[in-house]
Amino acid sequence: MKLEGRKAIVTGAAKGMGAAITRTLAREGADIVLTARDIAPLVEVAAEVRAMGRESWVVGCDVTDGQEVREMVAKAIEVFEGRIDILVNVAGVTGPIETPVQDIDVDDFDYVVTANERGTFLPIKYVVPTMIAQKEGKIVNIGGTSGLRGYAMRTAYSASKWAVRGITRTVALELGPHNINVNAVCPGIVDGPRMQKLCEEKARVRGWTTEEVYDEYVQDMALKRVTVAQDIANAVLFLASEDSRQITGQHIAVDGGWDV
Repeated sequence: MKLEGRKAIVTGAAKGMGAAITRTLAREGADIVLTARDIAPLVEVAAEVRAMGRESWVVGCDVTDGQEVREMVAKAIEVFEGRIDILVNVAGVTGPIETPVQDIDVDDFDYVVTANERGTFLPIKYVVPTMIAQKEGKIVNIGGTSGLRGYAMRTAYSASKWAVRGITRTVALELGPHNINVNAVCPGIVDGPRMQKLCEEKARVRGWTTEEVYDEYVQDMALKRVTVAQDIANAVLFLASEDSRQITGQHIAVDGGWDV
């Protein structure tokens, strides 16, 4: 197993990509602290982790709240007996959909930027001292391909995902001398409830059917197929393992060729 004995924190671990990432890291041998605001789904995924023979802990946490993040990381350090080998920042929000920039509410813009930027920064801030002390670590941030190119009608979301890439590249420079890799996985559209909501909202605004919006996404992809959560989890596993030992400050787009 690629992560035998490793100790990991996964934010946003309850649903979708977060749950798939958590299961994948556990299958490869990692013990995991699962954190999110919604506790009930975390408990279910944590039980799956334990069924694989790994240890898991559930910690409720709003990743935009500095005190809650500090306490969550402190709990992880306690249960992991002083180690944190892997941090995966999944938690985030989508924000206004199919909304021209002039129509975006200021509070909605602030909410998206805070959740996706501050929610990436704070876990890194509080995990890094432990990784520096142990002279190794892997940090994987979930960005988005809307942070690689412009994305009309999604100003807040696109801006926040560009920022995640900026955080990734800058922190990689700071932490490289401490043998800590910092990278990002940038999903495109991923099959699941969020994609369904996105397609439904776009269809409503445009007067299209949901199927027409879905097909528009598919036709924009070189591979003509939609990404699933396990595709993202596989990329995170690569960046969290020693297979990526010489990769840092980079992003992997997992989008079926949408950004090509």
